[in-house]
Amino acid sequence: MATYEFITSNPEQTGEFAGRLAGMLQENDILTLEGGLGAGKTTFTKGLAKGLGVKRNVNSPTFTIIKEYQGRLPLYHMDVYRLDDSFEDLGFDEYFDGGGVTVVEWAHLIKDQLPEERLAVTIMRVSEEERKIILEPSGERYEMLCKEIFE
Repeated sequence: MATYEFITSNPEQTGEFAGRLAGMLQENDILTLEGGLGAGKTTFTKGLAKGLGVKRNVNSPTFTIIKEYQGRLPLYHMDVYRLDDSFEDLGFDEYFDGGGVTVVEWAHLIKDQLPEERLAVTIMRVSEEERKIILEPSGERYEMLCKEIFE
């Protein structure tokens, strides 16, 4: 599968890109989100939430693991950074198949729990303001989604 890259010049552009992507998302879509601390994962998720019509303030669920927001589709925002071996009891499948959009930060930590088909999003810090957003689709649905957003 191909990878798709987009460079943003500031946090607003990162949010706008995520908002455009949100407009194309459907029930049960899954995005994994990787990037170092301060790369822009929360900025991206805020833009996604805004694009889904979420009205509440979105912040990182670092200590709660999962936050739910209501919009055009429910948004399930997960941060699995602090999980230990007990993640099997958290019922991730219920969220993945819960009729909303699931965003999983630090997804590599629960790789075995993730569905095969998903959209991997990696955000890399290029400079203080600039970010490179890399989309790696797994599955036909996500390949078509990437082609659509990059047309």
